[in-house]
Amino acid sequence: MCGICGTAGFVDRDLLEGMTAALLHRGPDDGGVWFSHEAGIGLGNRRLAIIDLTPGGHQPMSNAAGDVWLTYNGETYNFPELRAELTARGYPFRSRSDTEVVLAGYETWGLDVLPRLNAMFALAIWDARRRRLVLARDRFGQKPLYYTMRGRELLFASEVKALLLDPRVPREVDPEALHRYLSFLWVPGPETMFRGIRKLPPGHHLVWEDGRVTVGPYWDLCFPPATRTNETDLAAELRAILGRAVARHLISDVPVGVLLSGGLDSSAILALAARAMGKPVTAYTIVFRPEDGRLEQSTEDAECARLVAREFGADQHEIVISPRIVDVLPKVIWHMDEPVADPAAINTYLISEAARPTRKVLLSGQGGDEVFAGYRVHWMHGLAERLAMIPGPVRRLARRALLARLPVWKSRIPGVRPGFVLAVHRYLDKLLDGVELPPEERYVFYRTMVSPSEQQGLYTPELAAALNGCRAGARHLAYFAAVPDVDFLNRVLYVDMKTFLPELNLTYSDKMTSAASIEMRVPLLDAELVDFMAAVPSGLKLRGARGSKYLFKKAMEGVLPSRVIHRGKAGFGAPIRAWLNGDLRGMVDDLLSDRAVRGRGLFEPAAVRRLIDDNRAGRRDTPFVLWSLLTLELWQRRFIDRPARAVRGTPPPVLVRGPA
Repeated sequence: MCGICGTAGFVDRDLLEGMTAALLHRGPDDGGVWFSHEAGIGLGNRRLAIIDLTPGGHQPMSNAAGDVWLTYNGETYNFPELRAELTARGYPFRSRSDTEVVLAGYETWGLDVLPRLNAMFALAIWDARRRRLVLARDRFGQKPLYYTMRGRELLFASEVKALLLDPRVPREVDPEALHRYLSFLWVPGPETMFRGIRKLPPGHHLVWEDGRVTVGPYWDLCFPPATRTNETDLAAELRAILGRAVARHLISDVPVGVLLSGGLDSSAILALAARAMGKPVTAYTIVFRPEDGRLEQSTEDAECARLVAREFGADQHEIVISPRIVDVLPKVIWHMDEPVADPAAINTYLISEAARPTRKVLLSGQGGDEVFAGYRVHWMHGLAERLAMIPGPVRRLARRALLARLPVWKSRIPGVRPGFVLAVHRYLDKLLDGVELPPEERYVFYRTMVSPSEQQGLYTPELAAALNGCRAGARHLAYFAAVPDVDFLNRVLYVDMKTFLPELNLTYSDKMTSAASIEMRVPLLDAELVDFMAAVPSGLKLRGARGSKYLFKKAMEGVLPSRVIHRGKAGFGAPIRAWLNGDLRGMVDDLLSDRAVRGRGLFEPAAVRRLIDDNRAGRRDTPFVLWSLLTLELWQRRFIDRPARAVRGTPPPVLVRGPA
């Protein structure tokens, strides 16, 4: 893992060194910049040394002729195979680094090297022979890459805070991005919350030539006809592919650990890693304090994590979440760059901080729900289709009767937690509200956290006018339209891969592990594995509400305990209800006071106050809306209202290569 940055169309040495220093946490082991005034190109890199710990892996890296330069953030898991092929062609390697393999691949195949990479990466290549700068991002967006244009000049970086060091880059909120953030808790790409700063989409490259920029895809997810249907054979093949994927992701010259949540995905990774390594795996698990977890759904995560750790003899470290959340939340927002209102980011930040003294690499189960069809939204569509056949008046009557009984269940059934009742109420409301929508719009509705009707009462007239009819789900619907000829489940998985996965899950995972100078790897997004699952029939991915991840579960039978395989879905959440009503109560009352909200001019103070009061009184379950508003206000105070401080303390020296 590293941090990359650079400029095209101009060279400003002080800015380049400052941008590189701003990414210190992403790569504390080494740093360097290279620039050419003649070409108007500058490249920067902060390195976290994982493979080839010697100076041979220093970046930016050039070829022997010095006319191709690369700055690279990521890991190339099939680099041994690519290196062997390039060696056979006569390429004279000078290091053991996978970065040099990517550089050699570009020299040999040009842009065609990109789809050959089974990797996570963001990269920049200056090709002096063609006088072009190439930026590229991995297939699924595991590594971030932001850029902005100023006329014919280009700036790019792994994190927005590096771009903001240029005083000519404006600090303005994009109102349409704000609207989408309030809808989903994150901003769909390629836009960001900053007007004029964009994300390079996953699976895309950007080419800058003489001030002109073109952006296009080099790879896309496709679903070939499912010609194989034998469940037993496919499960056995999937098990073998999973084993190879995990083994590839263990390639490292430093110790590797596992983020163990107790869910199916992370448990499978730990089990397969233990097989591949032939020794105990070090695992890290988040545990809530009883008083904080009281309002959440269950404690099954921790119990299953302990079960799996015992089963495979793992060296398990439980991290009890008992932070001063008022201190942690601003740090998380600083490292995120953009507001992302998923409290799972806090879990990842804390677990990474705990793991950093002994581990530089952690394996995560991210991607499993998108690859294997594991989200509730995947089976809610089928249930909604069946409910749509029931006459509306009957549905509404049953709904009132059912929701009226939930408080009774809460009080009379032993072991039923308040958080479970709140979750059931929320999901039933969501499910029934979306029944009569067209399938694509229903999916978008099920993905939203703040409904259009709630937004209308929340926005000021000025913000509503600035939105000018902006549709929050326009990006999602465009992705649906891009795959019209496959079945609906695969269309949903395609949209998830283009939106929810890169913009939320992979973004917070990368930023929060990078904050602790840790590299996170995601074996379930291995190229071989994703290609295999894309050709699996949908009926073997999902079989009703209890049949999520069907083939994956079949593949894990005999590997994992049955309790872990067949347990219910539980998100990687955090006790935000307890936090909002406890440690963060004063912060909420201060940052979301009538005066503060009115001064910002985005939301109606009375509407925000109702959200706070209703949540505290238990009239409505609105913690995610409040969390998004609180996160947004903290973000604006940090990034919009005042300049961002790039570095705390003095960074290690940076090797500068270029004319003085």
